[in-house]
Amino acid sequence: MPALVFDCDGVLADTERDGHLPAFNRTFEEFGLPVRWSDAEYAEKVKVGGGKERMRTLLTPEFVAAAGLPSDPAALDERIAVWHRRKTEIYTGIIRGGSIPPRPGVRRVAAEAHEAGWTLAVASTSAEASVRSVLELAMGPELAARFSVFAGDAVQRKKPAPDIYAFAVHRLGLDPADAVAIEDSRNGMLSALGAGLVCAVTTSAYTGEEDFTGAALVVTSLGDPPPRETVTRVLGDPLGIRPGPRVVLADLAALLGSGDLTDSATSDPPVGGLLDPGPSGPRPRPH
Repeated sequence: MPALVFDCDGVLADTERDGHLPAFNRTFEEFGLPVRWSDAEYAEKVKVGGGKERMRTLLTPEFVAAAGLPSDPAALDERIAVWHRRKTEIYTGIIRGGSIPPRPGVRRVAAEAHEAGWTLAVASTSAEASVRSVLELAMGPELAARFSVFAGDAVQRKKPAPDIYAFAVHRLGLDPADAVAIEDSRNGMLSALGAGLVCAVTTSAYTGEEDFTGAALVVTSLGDPPPRETVTRVLGDPLGIRPGPRVVLADLAALLGSGDLTDSATSDPPVGGLLDPGPSGPRPRPH
């Protein structure tokens, strides 16, 4: 049985700029830490997988001294855990407030996959409570209940390591070749490919210029019909899937078995870090 495995942040909802960043900064303020991340600084921090791991990037000797933090590594780990729990509380409050909308097409495609009997899952290195709050926002309670969630510290190594996807397919009893991952970042794509999944990418606020060579499809979003129409713009299509104004389940099914397309990508330098749109001609369809 095929499976559709979504990343969370940037895929289900574009949460980094308006959710995680203010939650980090409010946490720093509450704990009296001498740091506030700017948008430009956070654009670099999102390349670090995991919230606690992003917080650990602060812990230079200079910062530890300026903040009056203990130098003992175990004591610092305890502080990070406390900060991160509070950050998760703030973040889930932002999500419950409803100010961040779901990304176009995610509920539509997930509902189509569920009706077709596909397995649904989320594989994310964010805290599980954060992931579940975004999943319910994006899918609604009934469809969200159909998802398996693999998140947070379920694995030690975070993306771009393949561990979270390998863990998900193992727990679900899947053949990786039967699963399509939906990602928004290069690190997420590398994680999925490393675990043997094919990957489709929907670029998000901080990832539009990243190199997605190896992805089977790169689009601006999955798209939605009127009345809230959002038209998909194709940025990379090495298999010649040629989706229409919206990515549909048949498009994703056509990607199964294609794997990592790094070697088959165009030899020309990618424009804006993305793949060539791909060949024209008949669209492959699943048998």
